[in-house]
Amino acid sequence: MQLLEAKLHKIDRHNYRSYSSLRGEYHFVDFDFFIDITQSDPFAPASRVRARRKWSLTDLEWLKEQSPDYQRAARDFIARHFAELAQQINEIQIDRPGQAVLDRTAVVFDDDALELRFRVDLPSDGRTIIAKKTANLLTFTMPKIIRRATIARELPMDELKRHCETVEDQVALRKQLADKGLMAFVADDSILPRLAGNSDLPMADALPFVSPESLAVELEAPHRGKIRGMGVPKGITMIVGGGFHGKSTLLNAIENSVYDHIPGDGREYIVTDESASKIRAEDGRCVHNVDLTPYISNLPMGKDTSMFSTQNASGSTSQASWLQESIEAGSNALLIDEDTSASNFMIRDERMQALIAKDDEPITPLVDRISLLRDQLDVSVLLVMGGSGDYLDVADTVIQMHNYQALDVTEKAKGVVASHPTRRQLEGSSEIARPRTRKLNRAGLKAQLEDGKFRIQVKDKTSMRFGREFIDLQALEQVADSSQLHAIGWLWFQIAQGKGWEKSPSKAFSQMLASDEWFRTMPNYGDIAKPRVIEVMAVLNRMRKAEFK
Repeated sequence: MQLLEAKLHKIDRHNYRSYSSLRGEYHFVDFDFFIDITQSDPFAPASRVRARRKWSLTDLEWLKEQSPDYQRAARDFIARHFAELAQQINEIQIDRPGQAVLDRTAVVFDDDALELRFRVDLPSDGRTIIAKKTANLLTFTMPKIIRRATIARELPMDELKRHCETVEDQVALRKQLADKGLMAFVADDSILPRLAGNSDLPMADALPFVSPESLAVELEAPHRGKIRGMGVPKGITMIVGGGFHGKSTLLNAIENSVYDHIPGDGREYIVTDESASKIRAEDGRCVHNVDLTPYISNLPMGKDTSMFSTQNASGSTSQASWLQESIEAGSNALLIDEDTSASNFMIRDERMQALIAKDDEPITPLVDRISLLRDQLDVSVLLVMGGSGDYLDVADTVIQMHNYQALDVTEKAKGVVASHPTRRQLEGSSEIARPRTRKLNRAGLKAQLEDGKFRIQVKDKTSMRFGREFIDLQALEQVADSSQLHAIGWLWFQIAQGKGWEKSPSKAFSQMLASDEWFRTMPNYGDIAKPRVIEVMAVLNRMRKAEFK
């Protein structure tokens, strides 16, 4: 600490850039402090710092003996507690978690120490260093927060244990889905609605969810015990109902439950197949050599759809591409909302079939392919549908949402199908194949970085900069946090160091993320969070200058 004070005294009233001389390691009485990156001016991103405290000084060493998921939750809790302690100190910021409990680098457990990674805005008067104010921040205010966030007696231990046990329960529930033949599980008493369109907090006074008796199952959680709720079976499941009755709300809760949630979120006992991918229409996106022939063929001018590429996809081609890309990336479950889908990709009714001959229509709608996805590829589909009853012919399960409560109307739907048979003609072939695995040009990624001075920048969940390119990600609804995009950029950086074409990018990224130590090959930043391979590939597929073959 004395060394840090001496360096600050030396640069007092100097130009702001003199803060760069502070980079290095400093020893406090009970922790080590590292200044890794200093900001170049007062308006640049805050300086990156770390604090390491030996386990013997925390009384938290017992956490090292817990499961990886318990440790992930404990690190998440400590980061949240640090953020609360620092919320009145504008100069100190940590990567504050949202409602999801992700594997983050804001707090890291090593064999010998607990490490905090955060940012500090170094004070100034204009562009002049004020050493006294900085010394007070770094040697008085900051150490108090570090100590209170990393010692058992200052932490609400009952809350920490509940936080960790709730996450372990969710992991255990999710692992039971496959054996139970389910793609998702929604526990009774869950709170599905959110506070607002721009808030992920639970809505106050919302009706708790109750499972229909016919779909009720019990799963076993290690801490809470038996939990009753609605099992969403594998296969084709439709969510139907009138407008404003909660169809999309149920789907949104399920799509976001590929991740664990904090206690009190309302969704902490909703779990979904972790490979589930929500797809939608996305006008204007790029597509790179995707085989669309199961859904689109015979395009005008003889354009080949077996290796379809465009920089300006239509609604139907974008949704068909997303479906194929998701399966290629390993998704076993697709989530679709009619409201955000291309209508001509979803259905072509009997009147339109009569008006436009099949030979003149290049699109084979999903309604004619969805049963093949289930039967031949073992891909389940959860579909919100309010406008087309033709999907009732292929649905295995039909759930009606009425006043935000679920009703099993599968038998009623079968009666409707029997009494109102469809007169539309089945289109498309009787077979479907998995999308071919495309190869990725590593050199193309490296060139983008070199052209853009190795910039990997993320400001929010809607976009990402990689080298020179800004990638539009507004359609990716399952990205839980911008820190996941930061991790994706560094994963790309690593794969770009290789030569030639990566034969199976999804497999390569999966191997890179498989270890509990997945982040060790990345910089010592505190704003990195583990993504799913589904998101890594979804972002990559939207990079306009990516090269696939």
